[in-house]
Amino acid sequence: MLIREETKGDLAHIEAIHLAAFPGAGESQLVTALRKNVKNLLSLVAVVDGRPVGHILFSPVTLDSTTSLRLMGLAPMAVLPELQSKGIGSALVEAGLKLCRKAKIGAVAVLGHPEYYPKFGFEKSEKFNLNSEYDVPPGVFMIAELENGYLKNCSGTISYHEEFSKL
Repeated sequence: MLIREETKGDLAHIEAIHLAAFPGAGESQLVTALRKNVKNLLSLVAVVDGRPVGHILFSPVTLDSTTSLRLMGLAPMAVLPELQSKGIGSALVEAGLKLCRKAKIGAVAVLGHPEYYPKFGFEKSEKFNLNSEYDVPPGVFMIAELENGYLKNCSGTISYHEEFSKL
């Protein structure tokens, strides 16, 4: 398996991955809209036997409209259903977080499964006095602090790009 940044030749594969992994076209449309309307995205594909089989996207998020913090949101992530539970998603998350660290991103937020994301360093957002702009169950909104102490003395609401509200 190879994890690499997306190329223009991957776009149809990425769309197909999200359409196969999620009920409905919402996530696929979100990826397309973010690609069109947001700068500084980190978009990775997992390639097996020469074809993309998984995708992950990181996009900038803000803390109460503070632009001085370098924060990203992980969403969405998808793997073809027949290849799920084979480590592809984990490889995408790990590679994405590594590239975020390299880009000097201080922290990454995720709305996701509380059983899955802690193994990558994500912790409940309450630890950082942060919450999501979305009303979600406790434990679903998590933060991975990539730079130790980056969120010290921070509090407030993390907001995603407006494209997410259309999902």
